[in-house]
Amino acid sequence: MSIRLAPSILSADFAALGAAVAAAERGGADLIHVDVMDGHFVPNITVGPLVVRALKRVTHLPLDVHLMITEPDRYVDAFVEAGAAMLSVHVEVQPHLHRTLSYIRRLGVEAGVVLNPSTPVTAIEEVAGDVDFVLVMSVNPGFGGQSFIARSEAKVRAVRALLDRHASRAAIEIDGGVDLGNAARLAEAGVDILVAGQAIFGQPDPAAAVRAMREAVAGVTRPAPGAAGATGQRTAG
Repeated sequence: MSIRLAPSILSADFAALGAAVAAAERGGADLIHVDVMDGHFVPNITVGPLVVRALKRVTHLPLDVHLMITEPDRYVDAFVEAGAAMLSVHVEVQPHLHRTLSYIRRLGVEAGVVLNPSTPVTAIEEVAGDVDFVLVMSVNPGFGGQSFIARSEAKVRAVRALLDRHASRAAIEIDGGVDLGNAARLAEAGVDILVAGQAIFGQPDPAAAVRAMREAVAGVTRPAPGAAGATGQRTAG
């Protein structure tokens, strides 16, 4: 499985969002990451289904929508109808997580579960076989441009081990402080999807920034999903 790059529009210029997304697409991005914040679960307010719908009209890339909100069940249908290809919800706010993930998948969308920095990996034990991806937050969610929490690399390895125990081939995504300095290490640890905001849209040439990150992870090898303890390797690229 190749490493996928998901530039986060949280760090883009919202007055020129279409141009920012087009630049990321020219650079070879695989996904566009959309952070939805409600001002309750996290101390910030960002975008809703209308922006996702608008992005769907200007890009062919899948939209990876991260719901940082207290009542995601109320909005799943709206975001799917708007064009989300991937939809992730936080374990911290979902008392009926299995039901929510199952519903997202029934709608034909990839379902993900998100872990905040202080949430233990064991919190997803009971749904490990019911997810398409696990998003590890490597900063405390709410604002872009934060510093990477060093413990997150070990957490990625722990998530991969848990998924392997359940014979799950779910992808691992990471979001927060991802840049050229840590991208290769994170790929080696088992990350499949790198979300980057400032490292892409905070640069003078976002397209070149995407290409540079792609180059940074090219050639990285790591165990294939489900191959804990095996010798088989896969190459990032």
